[in-house]
Amino acid sequence: MASVLGVDRSADALVLAPGVYAPQSDTFLLAGALEREPLRPNAEVLDVGTGPGTLALAAARRGARVTAVDRSWRAVAATRLNAVLARQRVRVLRGDLLEPAAGRRFDLILCNPPYVPAPRPEVPRRGASVAWDAGHDGRAVLDRVCDGAADLLHPGGALLLVHSALSGVRATLDRLRGAGLDAAVVERRLVPFGPVLRSRADWLERQGLIAPGEEKEELVIIRADRV
Repeated sequence: MASVLGVDRSADALVLAPGVYAPQSDTFLLAGALEREPLRPNAEVLDVGTGPGTLALAAARRGARVTAVDRSWRAVAATRLNAVLARQRVRVLRGDLLEPAAGRRFDLILCNPPYVPAPRPEVPRRGASVAWDAGHDGRAVLDRVCDGAADLLHPGGALLLVHSALSGVRATLDRLRGAGLDAAVVERRLVPFGPVLRSRADWLERQGLIAPGEEKEELVIIRADRV
């Protein structure tokens, strides 16, 4: 494992793996929302697309019973190792989005999905871009989360979801409300473009998604409650 995994000491000594999404602005924004979330003792928490387990471990440290899911074997391995190193109990499952948790119910679902609009319409199946590319409109994964989250929430449970405004805030709210959830934006933050958006700024401009010379994107946290 030492040949595959490396330690990133800037991210709370998390062990990271090549090709696994490292904690970035969207991760930290969602972690802040989690920190403000009231969690009862032994709350059931699902972290969808856990990456190296940043959010899963944050929830576990607060006494939650955490299930973390990722489609990447490397992410699963990294999260399991990080949980051991942090002395936290996290159930880590490999699978596609919500599917590994089918039939269960949670008090809180956390999700930082792929949401970046991409020149290629199909979602990549391998490579680092799996963690961010989500079709022309950035909604290939978002819509699936919006459609399926309600079935995994206890009454009174909530989904906390982060994504870029480039992939359509209104579309997310409408989709969640159509699934029976009470959804609203609870936080917004402007952040500088990262390497991916900078590399495709010309394409985003041609698509009308950004203005000429634009260098920042708006991240949003959306909370959706099952009432």
